[in-house]
Amino acid sequence: MDGVTVRERAGELPREPGVYQFLQGETVLYVGKAVDLRSRVRSYADPRSDRIARMVDRADGVDFAVTDTETQALLLEANLIKRYQPRYNVRLKDDKSYPLVQLTGHEFPRIEVTRDPDRDGATVFGPFTNKSTVETVVKALRETYGVRGCSDYKFSNRDRPCLDYEMGLCTAPCTGEIGRESYLADAESVERFLGGEADVLADPLRREMERAAQEQEFERAANLRDKLDAVERFHGGDADAIASQGDERRVDVLAAVVEGETATVARMHSEGGQLVDRDRHALSVPEGGNEEGDVAAVLGAFVTQFYAERELPDALLFSERPDDEDVTDWLEREGVAVRVPGAGREATLVDLALKNARRGASDPDELRALADALDLDSVERIEGVDVSHAQGSAVVGSDVVFVDGSPEKSDYRRKKLDERNDDYGNMRSLVRWRAKRAVEGRDDRPDPDLLLVDGGEGQLDAAREALREVGWDVPAVALAKAEERVVTPHGTRNWPSDAPHLHVLQRVRDEAHRFAVQYHQTLRDEVSTELDRVSGVGPETRRKLLRRFGSVDGVRTASDDELREISGVGEKTAEALRRL
Repeated sequence: MDGVTVRERAGELPREPGVYQFLQGETVLYVGKAVDLRSRVRSYADPRSDRIARMVDRADGVDFAVTDTETQALLLEANLIKRYQPRYNVRLKDDKSYPLVQLTGHEFPRIEVTRDPDRDGATVFGPFTNKSTVETVVKALRETYGVRGCSDYKFSNRDRPCLDYEMGLCTAPCTGEIGRESYLADAESVERFLGGEADVLADPLRREMERAAQEQEFERAANLRDKLDAVERFHGGDADAIASQGDERRVDVLAAVVEGETATVARMHSEGGQLVDRDRHALSVPEGGNEEGDVAAVLGAFVTQFYAERELPDALLFSERPDDEDVTDWLEREGVAVRVPGAGREATLVDLALKNARRGASDPDELRALADALDLDSVERIEGVDVSHAQGSAVVGSDVVFVDGSPEKSDYRRKKLDERNDDYGNMRSLVRWRAKRAVEGRDDRPDPDLLLVDGGEGQLDAAREALREVGWDVPAVALAKAEERVVTPHGTRNWPSDAPHLHVLQRVRDEAHRFAVQYHQTLRDEVSTELDRVSGVGPETRRKLLRRFGSVDGVRTASDDELREISGVGEKTAEALRRL
């Protein structure tokens, strides 16, 4: 659009508050709010920056929506930015939260470090700023109290303790090596430590360290000293009270840094004077930056988008005051105190938030690195596919989705495939199924920026053949497990093992594999096999046999001793199994 066209279109707009959108076809390039729509849109006839000039030049239309108040315009703008992710707006990406520690609500609770806690009965602690310290402390807790860290699948149907028991990391409740009452007492001690009673873990560690030193086991004593140091720092550091004023029970501290086209906002949240939550959020800054590329503008954009779906706190402490008066006026109307502290405890907390934001900004942009390494414009949305089967039986395929580096579980899909012992053929069928649904409009998910195949050259060739057959134009690569080689249509890439963009693909590949195996095991346990005709083999024993030996053929080739290791298989049953 040129200046004349912009003025003509602006003349058709009302002089009322509302939201406007610059469009390129059906693509939303930019969303803005205005007290006077006509006047605001007319100002784009003479762009204030090169970035705005490029946006206007690309646009071929303007859409608008009238609102009753300026506040409604502000919130509608935030919602539309989150919905359409226009490239010329500051955009809040998925937040990268700090790690949590949870004790699950199982009969025998499990301890684990997670960013996605269970919702069913789990007791969650954190978040914490330093993942390595958290992992050290969790390991020390397991060594001291023996609380399990294994998955439900590994925990169930065990006949003997696993390696964690031998290493002193678990008391093996799975096989009855410890009673439930004693185990729960140990889990309660773990919960007390995580709840703030540091001596619950520090005291036994200190005693063990002193004993090792007296016995001149200096290497072990040094190791225990390091653990003790991590334990003592775990409940210290910056996790102290946030000063509040008057009746301000809920206070958020916000700080931001901007580097190029990416911004990071760190948030610290307190309730009743105690820090209870810390997180970090990435935002996309419009190319060229300018008036929306500085910290004040980023903070204003963050506030409207982040709190659109969350309860506002009683007070907001900023590293810089948002430059959008509509935002600050809205906060004041909502009864939120806005401060930029210059000294004292509050200023110290803002400085801490700034340090967290700078650390986030200095983290490698793994998705950008991945896109550059594969010569792609973007890899914000990645789909991973894998196939699982047992020598051609119970063949299933998985299709998982990651958005901005994080799993989007609502977009996961799975598919039961025809039974055949052909890895390449099975992959071809899975990708053909996905591609046909996309091309025919039967899949409500967006097309991915990258399709990742679990496997090597053969699996990638099969997937690309299916893509060509259907006519689905999606870039595809494969990741082989053995050497972690990235296979592309143009050759193999051997990226360093610590390359952040390789880690992205590994996360997607591992999740696709996990999801496929999970479905395969479920399906395999449900199907009828020749084992059902064996006297003495019921559904539970059949499941144990298949999980141990993988297939009926695996059961046939197992030795008598191996068969009798399975709970429920005696001499008569083993003899019947040998006649399969």
